[in-house]
Amino acid sequence: MRLRALLDTDALGLRLLGGEDELDRTVRGVMTTDLRDPSRYLSGGELVLTGLAWRKDAEDSDAFVRLLVQAQVAALAAGEAELRDIPEDLVLACARHRLPLFAVDESVAFATITEHVVRQVSGERAGDLAAVVDRHRRMMTSGPAGGGPDVVLDLLGSDLDLRAWVLSPTGRPIAAPKSAGPAPDAETFVQLAAEHLAATRAGRPGPHRVVVDGTTYSLFPVRSSGRSPQAAPDVRETVLTDWLLAVAADAADWPEERLDLLRGVTQLIAVERDRREASRTVRRRLAQEVLELVQSGAAPAEIAARLRVAAPVLLPGLGAAPHWQVVVARVEWEDGAVAGGPVAQSLLEEILADPLATGPDAADRVAVAHTGDEAVALVPLPAVSAEHDGSETGLLADALLRSVRDALTAGLDGDGRLTLGVSAAVHSAEGLRGALEEARHARGVAAARPGRVCAAGHQELASHVLLLPFVPDDVRRAFTARLLDPLKEYDRRHRAELIPTLEAFLESDGSWTRCAARLHLHVNTLRYRVGRIEQLTGRDLSRLEDKLDFFLALRMS
Repeated sequence: MRLRALLDTDALGLRLLGGEDELDRTVRGVMTTDLRDPSRYLSGGELVLTGLAWRKDAEDSDAFVRLLVQAQVAALAAGEAELRDIPEDLVLACARHRLPLFAVDESVAFATITEHVVRQVSGERAGDLAAVVDRHRRMMTSGPAGGGPDVVLDLLGSDLDLRAWVLSPTGRPIAAPKSAGPAPDAETFVQLAAEHLAATRAGRPGPHRVVVDGTTYSLFPVRSSGRSPQAAPDVRETVLTDWLLAVAADAADWPEERLDLLRGVTQLIAVERDRREASRTVRRRLAQEVLELVQSGAAPAEIAARLRVAAPVLLPGLGAAPHWQVVVARVEWEDGAVAGGPVAQSLLEEILADPLATGPDAADRVAVAHTGDEAVALVPLPAVSAEHDGSETGLLADALLRSVRDALTAGLDGDGRLTLGVSAAVHSAEGLRGALEEARHARGVAAARPGRVCAAGHQELASHVLLLPFVPDDVRRAFTARLLDPLKEYDRRHRAELIPTLEAFLESDGSWTRCAARLHLHVNTLRYRVGRIEQLTGRDLSRLEDKLDFFLALRMS
């Protein structure tokens, strides 16, 4: 029980004299004493009742209070029966040491307070266990009265006086209690998620204790149902997709029974999380079918037919076919490993969720597929929103990461990277292949930037990048082979580094001195290599047309 609950019980006759900011402390016992040093009988968390017989003069108060604080008691309650008024020196000592102080009305016996506290504290464990059974029963009940994280959070608040929230890996609220007063702000949720991700990556066992703006939170991981921490193939990946339960309380002081209760709650929430994951199967399958059609070069009419099926699912009641954007994401680690496509898929669904929307269904109007090591999202846009200037409509790369960057950076923990590319909006099936290539090129631009979490949009791509996706594959292969294959073969046989030399020469705008300095070569050596390139290809690198052909061939290779 909390000190606040004691103060709110009129029958106890308590009046607060100091420590208003500490009323959320937990009371775990009660002790009545008039000893000058009762510390050897204290174990911490007690409400200490005293008649002040130990006080002989003003100096005694500070010494007595200091001993109580060292014993980590919850509060001190002094009776008014002996001295009528509580001495000012005791009030000041308690304020100085941040120990809550109550005055006990002379009409109230200490036995009354003791009986009340003992009854409440002794009944707590039984209440916890009964709550576990009730939660399991109500959570497993089908229909609107059961299932759902909100029910669990409401029960935690009503039965155990615990305020709690379910958060996504980026700090987006998944579920919140209906009657817990004002919730923490969005920045606090993001900070909690970041602290949770960092602690999990560091291998620290939960719950994780975090203090934000003077409030202590305990963070419990919500892992997929039936999966233990040891069963995860790589904690670096699972930490980016698991939910967490944030409780506004310090679990360090809890008995093992209460910790078990909260772990049981996370298991119930995990069941709900897995159910929501399963509900995304239809959208994911639609996205996978469209992606496979686009990548296989299917006819636009066939792709358009699949889009007509997807539109009502993603935007019910829309009527007209929407415009579409493509977003590509990839997660990589510095040891050379690449996160699997399903991890990037789940993470991209979270990133594309409306940051202002609360609930697990906030990302339900987006279809995300995965292919190889990347995730590809097909995002519908109402046609009316794309009738204006395309640069100002739809998803913007920087805006996508604004609310998730801090949390994901903590989750990537110094050895991973998330890169994201966003295409322009397209209004037909014919444009989807170009949009996919555009998003992939934009992700490549993001990958070239510093930072753990980076994104780039179509506005940042050069004009030639926009045109390349529309060049047929066979034309691309023939063009690049004609220009680059002779150089690659020569490099393979002679280790001459003609391809790197060509790239550096073009990036130096044809400047001999800048290119030689960049490659740490003598200018005459550079001239020899460029001459060999011209001889092998029959091109002249002093001509703009030939420079442009080489530039495009390198970009398409």
